[in-house]
Amino acid sequence: MSDHITEIVVFTLLFLLVSAMGFVAAKWRAPKDMAHLDEWGLGGRSFGGWITWFLVGGDLYTAYTFVAVPALIFGAGAAGFFAVPYTIVIYPLFFLILIRLWSVSHRHGFVTPADFVRSRFDSPTLALLVAITGIVATMPYIALQLVGIEAVLKTMGMTGDSLLARHAPIIVAFAILAAYTYQSGLRAPALIAFVKDTLIYIVILVAVIYLPYKLGGWGGIFDSAQAKFDASPNPNDGITLNANNQLQYITLALGSALALFLYPHSITGVLASKNRNVIKRNMSALPAYSFLLGLLALLGYAAIAAGVKPLPGATEGTVDSNTVVPLLFDQQFPAWFAGIAFAAIGIGALVPAAIMSIAAANLFTRNIYKEYLRKDATHAQEANVAKIVSLVVKVGAVAFIIFLDPQFSIDLQLIGGVIILQTAPAVALGLYTRWLHRGGLIAGWAAGMGLGMWMLYQIPNAATGRKHFGGSAFPLSEFGFDTKRTIYVGFIAVLVNLLVAVIVTLILRAAKTPEGADGTTPDDYFADEGDPRLEKGRTTPDALTGSGS
Repeated sequence: MSDHITEIVVFTLLFLLVSAMGFVAAKWRAPKDMAHLDEWGLGGRSFGGWITWFLVGGDLYTAYTFVAVPALIFGAGAAGFFAVPYTIVIYPLFFLILIRLWSVSHRHGFVTPADFVRSRFDSPTLALLVAITGIVATMPYIALQLVGIEAVLKTMGMTGDSLLARHAPIIVAFAILAAYTYQSGLRAPALIAFVKDTLIYIVILVAVIYLPYKLGGWGGIFDSAQAKFDASPNPNDGITLNANNQLQYITLALGSALALFLYPHSITGVLASKNRNVIKRNMSALPAYSFLLGLLALLGYAAIAAGVKPLPGATEGTVDSNTVVPLLFDQQFPAWFAGIAFAAIGIGALVPAAIMSIAAANLFTRNIYKEYLRKDATHAQEANVAKIVSLVVKVGAVAFIIFLDPQFSIDLQLIGGVIILQTAPAVALGLYTRWLHRGGLIAGWAAGMGLGMWMLYQIPNAATGRKHFGGSAFPLSEFGFDTKRTIYVGFIAVLVNLLVAVIVTLILRAAKTPEGADGTTPDDYFADEGDPRLEKGRTTPDALTGSGS
């Protein structure tokens, strides 16, 4: 640790700075009443263009992104670049779908996507499934933010050999995060996102200019990467794709894009915007982050040229590939700049982790607690329950890291993407049509979830020796095809989900099964700031009343 004193000091000072900002955020922008889910969980639904840009950007581009994408490219090459097209594809989807969700949510006072589903399909059962799915899919995602912090701490020598020594810094960091999130709600990550994204942009831009200069130019860097992959025993590794991994690349990119905007934390950031124009402008400007991600991904090749050797993993005989980027900065940059880079990654974990825990808490509060446990809960009671649940969620995320191999947590996140995709028919299609019967959507969810879990169970992880739940690339040979190609599990599962939903809908409609009442109207999906019904909806979520299956 003595060799990293400067890095630790810089990292600690910046970490304390943003922590202080997190506590101050409770009084930022003069909230009307923090004892209200609109204020605590959605920042008063008042964020403008710049705040939303930093918040949503900080929400989607997490600490795990900044360590895992270059690490995947370091290990496998071109396949790791799937993250770049999927973060480009996602913004038109945001533009087409979430802008409608913003309008209907603001008119009716919806806080979660499950609130919308409850009203649209008149089905508390379907809403409960959407809520539970969102919470389960989010938990490992929060845990992965800890993986990013842990990679930085390991590089600086701040973790020991015992269980407590290895995880004590992470526990302290998340305890601070929990405290200011409890006090300030969504305002805390919104304010911190300004610092986080500024640091990230500075670090990456300096890195892509300085590292090629030091390592012999991009030509030399790509030559080093090609030499490594030529010697790899895995034929799918390389700086270009081949026939076996192209289908996996395409379906993983598309499936990941569909999954990302369905995650509760993505929706929370959008619902906090003050009007439709804010969302439109941001969907046009946020691809700047994709450019940043493309530059960041190239650091995986730079690490190869620099001869970086990942630190040992938690399991004997394995390596922690997530330490590749921190080690690259540690070895190639002055200690003070490496400290800034480490702080950027660490702070990059706090913003999304806070938003994710808030989003999960909102789901539990509105769609489980209020729906099933206390229907007459006041706004203050809702806010208090959400605060407590956000703490529980963070404790659960820490438990993921302490008691599970971090590599397994990574696989769990891949599973999370498959899980959240099963809400697409109800949430995404539901914003455009109510043709699918609520019973069909429930059946489709069950079929997609069941098939997805079966496929994931069949996938081993050669690196860790685990026989099941080892990734999301399913071999098509398991379906009887004579090929070595693989396909993203979530893509197949959601297609089956839709097929079953359509078939069951036709059956239920033929049987004249009641479909329930639609709690929304066509003009709800175009409402904007200034609509006289918005303020009414915020205090009286009228669409959440009624009965259904």
